[in-house]
Amino acid sequence: MNGNKPAKLTNILILGLGGVGYYLAKRLVHEGYAITVIEQDSGSIRHADGNIDARLIQGNAMSIECWREAGAEKMDYLISVTNNDAVNMMTCLIGDRFGIPRKIARVRSREFGNENSILNAGDLKVDLIIHPEELVAQEIFRLIKLRAGNDIIAVAKGQIQAMATRIHEKSPLAFRKLKDISQEYNEFPFRVVAIARGITTLIPGGEDELLPQDQAFFMASNENLTRLMGLTGVEQQKRHRVMIIGGGLVGSRLAELLGKTVKVRMIEKDEPTAQELSFALKNAEVLYGDGSDSDVLVSAGLLEMDTFITATGENETNIMGCVLAKHLMTSRSTHKRGKQHSKHSKCIALVNKEDYVVLATTMGSDLALNKKILAGNKILKFIRRGELLSVAHLHGFDAEMVEIVAAPDSPITRKPLSKIGSYYNGKMMIGSIHRDGVWQVAIGDTHIQNNERAIVVCMSQHLKDVQKLFLT
Repeated sequence: MNGNKPAKLTNILILGLGGVGYYLAKRLVHEGYAITVIEQDSGSIRHADGNIDARLIQGNAMSIECWREAGAEKMDYLISVTNNDAVNMMTCLIGDRFGIPRKIARVRSREFGNENSILNAGDLKVDLIIHPEELVAQEIFRLIKLRAGNDIIAVAKGQIQAMATRIHEKSPLAFRKLKDISQEYNEFPFRVVAIARGITTLIPGGEDELLPQDQAFFMASNENLTRLMGLTGVEQQKRHRVMIIGGGLVGSRLAELLGKTVKVRMIEKDEPTAQELSFALKNAEVLYGDGSDSDVLVSAGLLEMDTFITATGENETNIMGCVLAKHLMTSRSTHKRGKQHSKHSKCIALVNKEDYVVLATTMGSDLALNKKILAGNKILKFIRRGELLSVAHLHGFDAEMVEIVAAPDSPITRKPLSKIGSYYNGKMMIGSIHRDGVWQVAIGDTHIQNNERAIVVCMSQHLKDVQKLFLT
């Protein structure tokens, strides 16, 4: 694995230019893969033609003539992400006949592709099946069960943790430069590796300040995670009361996952759907009402909730719902035993337009998730597995956290981090390196050696620059 080059000559056939297909095509072209796309809709083709340097074929994904035009027999990967589950599964069978070695399909139904399904992945000739709604539900479930609904990502087999939290007005870190923070709080090593501010993601340097309402990602070793949470004011108790707005595929699945161990209350604005869910979800309370109405939210018990989740199919409803809920939960307080008791509740938004993800995290959501990005990154991780040890997307940020090995005589091994060049400033940050059997926080004088592992945080569009720096 050490010293592998980015697979620039890898040929990938993508079927469908919907949300996931377009996102993948754009990312993979940028990273140097040879992309061919088959898409039936002429409008999608025209839009992609002006934005993606890929070979675009207008036609039906089930047309063998289109496959031959695409040169399917020369493809290394097939990614079938049309809006039709049956087409995605069938095209993997077709791809197998063309001899495509690795095949990926997006399937919304959970009735296919599992080991116990009538048709499992082997039957369908699929190497990776992606369930986007399931990915989102499982990720929110993981975050709620982990620690207070904060985004915490483990890398390096759990030895390094990255945690996101909002910087509040009264935080001791607010209005402070990062270099000053590191000098004052030096009891244990940690780094601020990314900041979401407004609609922008920053990979910060020592002169950058943390400002109120910033969403910041901190990195520390697993053994120091509790101390980091104490420093940033993150609560460590698990959440027990959750309100979900929207009973679609994500909302209903999340209620099903949470219901056995967490008190769940769901609000659904479609009355027949609410009635159906009230019978289907045995461990959740389902209410009929408009989750964007403040009176409905308060009447449903919003002020008693620990985590508020918007999972409707509308971006604006989800984002503004979190803004409204955050306002209601912070401007009012509950009274407990005659004393005023302030709550620190979390708001999580499902955002279906990736351009709004950073905006959502700075407007009111503590965490914003996008199912296209989650699905796309799972596919990207599968494709890159020979080049990178691991890749994790930072939710609510336009950034990735990568574990990578420095190839012998690669550019990163030739000089200390402080001298690798201004070209990389603002694009990436080397957060940690693995040396002498332990992970340690990287600093300016750190000089990465051949075959050493590193954790790098970079802007999503600059992942190929990380590869250039670490791989020969």
